[in-house]
Amino acid sequence: MGVEVSVLSNGLTIATETMPLIESVALGIWVKAGSRNEAHNRHGIAHFLEHMAFKGTDNRSAWQIAADIENVGGEINAATSVETTSYYARVLRNDLPLAIDILADILTSSKFDEDELEREKNVIMQEIGAAHDTPDDIVFDRFSETAYLNQQLGRSILGTPETVQSFTPDDLRTYINEQYSADRMVVVATGAVDHASFVREVESRLGGFRSTTSAAAPVKAAYVGGDYREERDLMDAQVLIGFEGRAYHVRDFYASQLLATVLGGGMSSRLFQQVREKRGLCYSVYAFHWGFSDTGLFGIHAATGRENLEELVPVVLNELYEASTNINIQEVDRARAQYRAGLLMSQESAASRAGQIARQMLLYGRPVPNEELLERLSLITPERLTDLSGRMFLDSKPTIAAVGPVSQMMGYDDIHGTLRGFAANKRPALAV
Repeated sequence: MGVEVSVLSNGLTIATETMPLIESVALGIWVKAGSRNEAHNRHGIAHFLEHMAFKGTDNRSAWQIAADIENVGGEINAATSVETTSYYARVLRNDLPLAIDILADILTSSKFDEDELEREKNVIMQEIGAAHDTPDDIVFDRFSETAYLNQQLGRSILGTPETVQSFTPDDLRTYINEQYSADRMVVVATGAVDHASFVREVESRLGGFRSTTSAAAPVKAAYVGGDYREERDLMDAQVLIGFEGRAYHVRDFYASQLLATVLGGGMSSRLFQQVREKRGLCYSVYAFHWGFSDTGLFGIHAATGRENLEELVPVVLNELYEASTNINIQEVDRARAQYRAGLLMSQESAASRAGQIARQMLLYGRPVPNEELLERLSLITPERLTDLSGRMFLDSKPTIAAVGPVSQMMGYDDIHGTLRGFAANKRPALAV
């Protein structure tokens, strides 16, 4: 049957996909507002709001929200990202109206009780402290902050102790009123769902939600790159080497996804084979590509001991250079197969499929058929990936973030100079 889409009179988009032989429904409300929609003095409020969503409404106490969903064996949760916030649940088919009612109640009638607010501040303060004490968490925060210095896109989703402690109930209400509107939301259900019935249920609860808000669009991100190093007395060094990636809408987005797989997407990837299998320089190495609405980040993450760090970085740089000179069709086909398998396997989960549809609706305004995605991938050639590698790795300013025993790590100017030298053909690959 595929994805069915309806739009209510207030602009709220509703999408469903019936999945045969499944007795449960995964549903949620996705909002096009996340951490980059925050004012500087409200850093962390999108995440704080997500926490407060389950702390009581005009109709249910915090305990009742949990009890009502768990009495029917269901699950409920929420999540905040850079550009979206989601509130979602999973229930059996007959309990779908209850789940819709609870999610709508959270969005329209949250009380933001002062006592609950203060308790949740303590919870988030512990979350911030735990992230700071976890090197492989903090290095990613510093990586983003360095790539997008002093910008909303680069900031940690959690906020700071100072901003979190300052939040009031009125701050939360203001954020909702400014950022949450029907034209920036999508409601999705997958699994044992009937589209017409689901639309009626959603309309009865959210059909009167405000159509638009006065929220300004997020400030366009500007990638700057740079260097961050934090010496810590740890067993392992956490290292990130990154570059400006590609936004969701640009031609090179899917090529960037495949390039990350070729370089560091699994045990057969170049980085895993060269860095771990052949040289034993680290226990973890992989590449990733994050797309956003107006930019992206491409990165290589490695975790290694102090004694291997000096050798590790030149090996990684060499692999970046090699990717700009030669990628073979077997590697591209393997990356395509991995992407295709991941796409199709994820759709066997109702929850994963709901999230995928929601992201597509918010990004592209429509569900994107698998055939269209796979067709885009089929057009990517080895030559296109080598060209992209040269432009991304050799012609742009890198972002470096490292936490741990990193004093012996190659300097930023040397890293940047090596990449520029590769680009100008002034030097061959490093001897390693």
